[in-house]
Amino acid sequence: MKKTVCVAVTGGAGQISYGLLFRIAAGEMLGTNQPIILHLLEIPSMMDALTGVRMELEDCAFPLVHDIVCTDSPQVAFRDCEYALLVGARPRGKGMERKDLLQANASIFSAHGKAMNEVAARNIRVLVVGNPANTNALIAQQSAPDIDPGAFTAMMRLDHNRALAQIAQHAQVPLTAIQRVSIWGNHSATQYPSISHALVGGTAASEVVDISWYRNEMIPTVQQRGAAIIQARGASSAASAANAAIDHMRDWVMGTPEGDWTSMGIPSNGSYGVREGVICSYPVHCADGRYTIVPDLDIDEFSRNKIDLSVQELFEERAAVESLL
Repeated sequence: MKKTVCVAVTGGAGQISYGLLFRIAAGEMLGTNQPIILHLLEIPSMMDALTGVRMELEDCAFPLVHDIVCTDSPQVAFRDCEYALLVGARPRGKGMERKDLLQANASIFSAHGKAMNEVAARNIRVLVVGNPANTNALIAQQSAPDIDPGAFTAMMRLDHNRALAQIAQHAQVPLTAIQRVSIWGNHSATQYPSISHALVGGTAASEVVDISWYRNEMIPTVQQRGAAIIQARGASSAASAANAAIDHMRDWVMGTPEGDWTSMGIPSNGSYGVREGVICSYPVHCADGRYTIVPDLDIDEFSRNKIDLSVQELFEERAAVESLL
């Protein structure tokens, strides 16, 4: 068994966390030989519900869980944590514009970033799930100047997984046959799911997938999948978001499969023409607990236009919260 590590999860009593915590406790995220202490953060009005979640976790008798801390204090939640999943966020209300949502969440993620800067382990890895995830991650990052900026990531894995599922259904192949799908840009309706370098059973996806279907059906389906789920079930994605968070952190810690890559929202560094200053989704390799952007991919004109559109939105979001950065 390894040395025990602390894992912080915000919004601990919410639907996504309910689909997430039991799998973390079972070792699906960090491995079945990694003991953990769970630090669960909620707002004061949700503490009773969080106590119920803790009781259920205790009743599962997970061998890897050495302690569970429930709190409404970010300073307590993030103390000594090496992993943080920022799930809790202000939901988008009726009539609320995206800019309103940005402002509403800015204070939350600013406070989280400041608390991590004060009390978290210096090697912390942070995944922001709460939307708008990319800009929330940027706010948290900018509020934690003493932590490696690269430690802050946004979840694009749900979009990545959605793209995989669409291709598998269209091509009538198992998911394991698909490699090298990429999601670029923002976790929003402007994101760009790319199959330009993807493989289906070792063959270029462009030779297997109908390009008209890809451009006219798959791309908008992936972009609008979250809204479609809300329309269908009357609530936003929860189990699939929890699953994607597990996938994101597991690959970051344990590495992506050889010959394949994943998609992560990470700090832009000028790669592929995306100037510094936003948290942008790129195709990445993960190894030895680190991620690196997949280099030297050819970007055709169609892809360039799609990427630029999503990146433009990221900078517009940054401008909307500039005063807080």
